Amino acid sequence: MARVLISMSNDFLNRVDSVALSEQRTRSELIREALRVYIKRNKISHSLKAEENAAVLADLLD
Repeated sequence: MARVLISMSNDFLNRVDSVALSEQRTRSELIREALRVYIKRNKISHSLKAEENAAVLADLLD
């Protein structure tokens, strides 16, 4: 598995660690899950935007 170095403020890191501890996860597991959710939401958002654009285009062509 590849390793990635990221920077964040100490306050934010403390918040991440607090959530990880409360969910009994490692920091890495929590950050991976957060990124999975972000990627999924982004994909859905782009898909919905494409559908909206297709509908606009269809209306323009009618």
